[in-house]
Amino acid sequence: MTSIWAWLSLAGLGAFHGANPAMGWLFAVALGLHGQSARVVWLSLVPIAAGHAASITLVLAAVVVFGTVMDLRSLQLAAAVFILALAGYYGLCGHRHRVIVGMRTGMAGLALWSFLMATSHGAGLMLVPAVLSLCLADQSAVAGMTSSLSVSLAAVAVHTAAMLAVISAIALVIYAWLGLAVLRSTWINFDRLWTLALGATGLILLAS
Repeated sequence: MTSIWAWLSLAGLGAFHGANPAMGWLFAVALGLHGQSARVVWLSLVPIAAGHAASITLVLAAVVVFGTVMDLRSLQLAAAVFILALAGYYGLCGHRHRVIVGMRTGMAGLALWSFLMATSHGAGLMLVPAVLSLCLADQSAVAGMTSSLSVSLAAVAVHTAAMLAVISAIALVIYAWLGLAVLRSTWINFDRLWTLALGATGLILLAS
């Protein structure tokens, strides 16, 4: 049952990340409107998802590596402190980073932008509690790095698939029917939600 909830949380975080305009759908729609082509919207989703997946893969790989030289509780505490510090920084200073990629960027540039955005937001850190619980549930994962990496890669796949599904749906609706003008009157402060989610992740690690 614990494993089921861990997988569901990975998918739920993927949906949450996908709904955040900072993770790519806003850029995809803007590129499509700039090029006056729905095809541009769909093509841009591929490097956006790839860059996001690469970022969280590196974070989870680092967690697995540290897990081979640290006991689980020490790893949880270290991750919790880092995540809470990041959440505190965003809460006090806001998301002040500006990763500039123009409307004429290619697929490689878009993937790099997505990677930097996901990394700077701490997207991969949100997956740490779920992945640690999955590795702990799999006794073979506790004994070896290979199994832990397999679990982590599967987590990345589930998370990215959910994210891509949500991004695709939102991008289609905004591009085909609503347009960016609707965002002028309807907007959710995702930066604040993101900070709260990071803080909740850190607290979960402390309490587990």
